Amino acid sequence: MAEVAFHFNVPERTAYTCRLLRKVWRSGQRAHVAVDAAALHALDMALWTFAAEEFLPHATHHAPAHVLTRSPVVLADESVAAPTGTIWVNLLPHVPEAWLAAPPGQRIIEVVTQDETDRQGARQRWRLYAGQGHQLVRHDLAAAQPT
Repeated sequence: MAEVAFHFNVPERTAYTCRLLRKVWRSGQRAHVAVDAAALHALDMALWTFAAEEFLPHATHHAPAHVLTRSPVVLADESVAAPTGTIWVNLLPHVPEAWLAAPPGQRIIEVVTQDETDRQGARQRWRLYAGQGHQLVRHDLAAAQPT
């Protein structure tokens, strides 16, 4: 089964996702971000500008195949599958349909903000993943904050 990591209480989804993707990239891994069309453009722009001294290489799923195979980060809608071994990052309010059809063992990270609607959706996804027998990992950013 897969590891499903929930990152709860994210104060701002786009900035957090940029830092998360940078961490994945620096570790030498690849990331596949499942995102809706409205947020895709904003995330694409943020990845160009979130750190003044560096560039995080990425592509959208509309790029030519030769670009996608070389890009460590791909931003895509939920129907686009990721290569085996790629870390999925889910920014959708539901489990991406392509991840459900992915080979066993694909890791996914759920990014959950403090918004109550987002949290309710995350609870539903947690139950779905648990019911399928996946290993669930909880990262609570609020608990990690110093008081």
